[in-house]
This record gives sequence, C-alpha cells and structure tokens, in this order.
Amino acid sequence: MKIQREDIRNIAIIAHVDHGKTTLVDELLKQSGVFRANQDVAERVMDSNDIERERGITILSKNTAVYYKNTKINIIDTPGHADFGGEVERVLKMVNGVILVVDAFEGAMPQTKFVLRKALELQLPVIVCINKIDRPESRPDEVIDEILELFIDLDASDEQLDCPFVYASAKTGHAVLDLTETPENMVPLFETILDYIPAPEGDPEADTQVLISTIDYNEYVGRIGVGKVDNGTISVNQDMVVVNEHDPDKRKKVKISKLYEFDGLNKVEVKEAGIGSIVAISGISDISIGDTLCSPENPVAIPFQKISEPTIAMQFIVNDSPFAGLEGKYVTSRHLRERLFRELNTDVSLRVEESENTDSFRVSGRGELHLSVLIENMRREGYEFAVSKAEVLYKKDEEGKLLEPIETAYVDVPDEFTGTVIDKLSQRKGELCSMSSSNSGYTRLEFSIPSRGLIGYRGEFLTDTKGNGILNTAFDGYALYKGDFQYRKQGSLIAFETGESVTYGLNSAQERGTLFIGAGEKVYAGMVIGQNGKAEDIELNVCKAKHLTNTRSSGADDALRLTAPHILSLEEALDFIDTDELLEVTPKSLRIRKKILDSKMRKRGIK
Repeated sequence: MKIQREDIRNIAIIAHVDHGKTTLVDELLKQSGVFRANQDVAERVMDSNDIERERGITILSKNTAVYYKNTKINIIDTPGHADFGGEVERVLKMVNGVILVVDAFEGAMPQTKFVLRKALELQLPVIVCINKIDRPESRPDEVIDEILELFIDLDASDEQLDCPFVYASAKTGHAVLDLTETPENMVPLFETILDYIPAPEGDPEADTQVLISTIDYNEYVGRIGVGKVDNGTISVNQDMVVVNEHDPDKRKKVKISKLYEFDGLNKVEVKEAGIGSIVAISGISDISIGDTLCSPENPVAIPFQKISEPTIAMQFIVNDSPFAGLEGKYVTSRHLRERLFRELNTDVSLRVEESENTDSFRVSGRGELHLSVLIENMRREGYEFAVSKAEVLYKKDEEGKLLEPIETAYVDVPDEFTGTVIDKLSQRKGELCSMSSSNSGYTRLEFSIPSRGLIGYRGEFLTDTKGNGILNTAFDGYALYKGDFQYRKQGSLIAFETGESVTYGLNSAQERGTLFIGAGEKVYAGMVIGQNGKAEDIELNVCKAKHLTNTRSSGADDALRLTAPHILSLEEALDFIDTDELLEVTPKSLRIRKKILDSKMRKRGIK
C-alpha cells in the first residue's frame, strides 16, 4: 500500500543561466540554520569547483538538505546551460516538484522554456519564483504574463497553470507572496514549499527499489550513486541486484557497504533509509545512471528516459609539437586515455572513442562549452595534449540523405547591431524566425541555425555587438543538411622558423594583421602567431633581428612600438582554429599550430 511520507519534500531548483538559482540555495541554507551564526560562508557555496566559481555557472547538479518545521527539504541545484541539459533531465526523476527561478528583468529565456518543458512533461507541480525584484529595472508583472504564456505554449494542465508565485531577492535574502508586503526573510518561500509540493509516496512494505539519477566520484571510494528510495527500505549490508531498463541483460548482485543521506552540505552516514529519502551509495564499482537497485526476490527496473545524444565532436591528440612535454605532467597516450575514460564515470552525456591511431581519441559532447570545460579541467590537472576544431555529428535518414543538428538561437542585441547580426547568421545558414523589439532599446531575434553555424561565432558576435549582445541556444533536433559555408574569412600568420620572437620581426608582422604573441616568446615553425587581415595564410620570420652595421647604432631599435597582442582565451582559441589547425593545450600555454608543421609538406598537401 502506497503512503505519503510527510516529513520530507524533494525539490529541484531550475532556471536559465544567471537567474540566481545558486544564490537562492545559499539563502535557504543560511536561513534554515545550516551554518553557525559566526561561520564565514563563501558566496554561491554550492558551486564547488573552480571553473564554476570563475565563470559563475553551475555545471554539475548538487544535492543539499535543509530542515524547516521538522520537515527535511532535499534541494537539488541544477545547471542552467543547454550543454548540461542532461543533468537537469535526470535530476527531475528524484523530485516531487520544482521551483522555477526567473529574473524579474530578463523574464522567460530559452533555457527557462527547456527546463520548464521537462518538468511539465513529468507532471511536476511548479512554484514560480520571480527573483531579483530589487533590481531597479525589474518588471515583475510583465514577467508573470510571459511565464503564464509559456505555460500555455507548453500545454500545461489547469492544476499546473494555477501555480503559486513568490517574489524574492536571493541576494538580500527575502521573499514575499505579494509585492505590497514588507519583505523580511525566506519564510514565505519555505511555507509555499510545504503547502504546494507533495510529499514523496511509496510502499514501505514492498520490495526495495532505488533509481540512480546522478553519479558522484571520489578518489578514495570510487563511484557514488545518488538516487531516491521509491519503495521499501534500503540498509547497510543488504543484498541487492542492479538492473537497468535500457539494458535488459544487466543483472549484477551487490551488497550495500555504505549509505549516506544529505544534511546541509554534508553527507551523513546512516544505517537505513526509507521511501522518499535521497541517498548516496558507495562501494558499487560500476554503478551508472539509470540503474535500479532492487531486492533480489523481485528485480524490476524503474523506467528512465534515455540521455540526450552528443551533437559535437573533437579529436584529443597526444601533443607532438617541438615543445611537447616541456610544461605538462601527463603527456603520453596512456595518460590521456586513462583521464578521458575516467571522465565517463561522472559525465553521462560524453562519449569517448578510440581511433586506429593510438595517439588520438574522438570525444563527443553536447556543445562547445561542454567540451571546453573538460579541456580546462584537464589542463589544470597537469595534462598536455592537442585538440582539433569542433565538428558536428551528422546522421543519415532512411533514404540515405544527410541530416545535421539544428539549434534555435535567441539573440538579444542593442537595436543598432541588429542588421550586422542578421547578416552574419544568414551567411552561416541561419533562418530568422521572429523579431521583436522592446522599449529598452534591445531587439530579440530568434533563428533556426545548423549547430556548425554557431561553431566559432561567439567571439565574432561579441565583437560585432561591442560586448552588449546576449546569445543563447537550445538544441532543436536534426534536419536536412543546409549546404556548405566558410567558417573563417581570414587566414593565419604562421611562424617560419623555431626560435624566440623579437620586436624587429614582430613589427613587420603586425602590419599584416593581429598578433597573438608578444616579444620574447618561444615559437616554432608552423605555429600560428596571429590572424591575417586577408584570406590567405602567410609565413613570417618573427625571430629575425636587425643586422648591425657600422653606420647604425644598436639603440636605434628602441623606437619600434608594438601594438599589444591579442591573447586568446581557451574559448576564443577553440573558435579561431580552422580545420587544418590544432590547439596545443598545456597547463601554462595555449598555442595554435598547423596540423602539418613543415611548410613544403603543407603546400604539397594543399595542391
């Protein structure tokens, strides 16, 4: 018999990037007494890894739990980027309701729509939290209309449309149910959670079933499966069987060695857990997302949606440049292979394939951001390798026609740049679907564009809009191949010989285009040192010093002025490289190079 467990609520916090999910969780933690009064707490405490903190984005979903009025509220903070959408889809299987956080100024954004659609499909009740109401330009009433329109567009049921609205400022730590009230604290939000989100239900007497929805990884204990107890109870030393709905042959006997529940930011060891509890289980070496742990007497897998397929791939290659092995700690193909396959432990949207060449691995992911975060993590851990230009993954239909991934791109730009953006995206096979302007001087454009049309475009977009444009994308499915176009209009400036760059050589090089390096940097033949103003590649000798003669003093060189070089970030470098180039990644440097370093061999290859 199914019963409800009233002392627990399981919720996920979903939103578009940067609408304040993680800050909101911080406040719920603080106001429920998780931290001591005098404890120094970092901002966005849930974003635990360095890259999440630096970029201000959430990459991995995180679990935490707070107590309010003797009820344990399990909260899952989810990522907002489309590239990490796989994380969001899975997490929603663990919860009984969601808090949709929407920025009171920006309103409903593409990712808001993506995450809301997933929640409504699973029939989850939604609490809408209009955040950042203290922003001077906030427009809460208009935003509510936008959200309700979005609900109607997504075919929400009458119960879902009748959802509660809470107005909050996560930064100042208060929430109200009506804008006329005086804000005090987060109590109105806590109360709404208890009133509106149903308690988890299950049959405590039935055979145990726990669906694993996320995987954590720890050097000491290996893989940790996180999931919700759907039926029965789970306890330490219990014998279980692992089954999987998408893999009918999977049946593995296991024993539960350690069991944890979440309390605040910590995992606390427990002896047993009942229905509705979110638990972490360690000691099962190859546990993976979508597995169900069941009693041996009645092994029934819980249905689970398939994880979204990757749409983009890159080659990860052992570094073979003249500077190979000088800066990295892990440089061999064995190191590279081990690290990439280890990433599969926690990242389910990633694929790694070995090629005929033992020095190269094909890595596929959900988007450029997804792969660039992996590259950045690896270089920080001391790995050195090279990567190729990102390419999209094509499919064939029944008639053998080529299909390619298509995305919907939502662009918000100041009115004066609208023409440039439409022109650039049209050249990249984008089709303008809608265009609307607001009173604030911004225009919102919606394009349907092939994924490959967006590769290498973000940097150009920021330049074209002087840094004021916002570009968001969401995967839209596969469609017929739209035809060829050119990725890059300009060629590369290439170093002609190995040595050290000098001012005299760079001075003549900078007249040809934009330099990526300054004086006194080590270069090698075939390395890309800048971008040519014209379409072709040019080789230059930047190591050439001025010959001294008896009529000229050596000090006459001091008058040469170099323009500051444009130092590329990882994203810019991945955007810039062309199909015949590689990006050499080391813990200290990012160098762009030609795949074929020798200039004669390169010219022969072109012919």
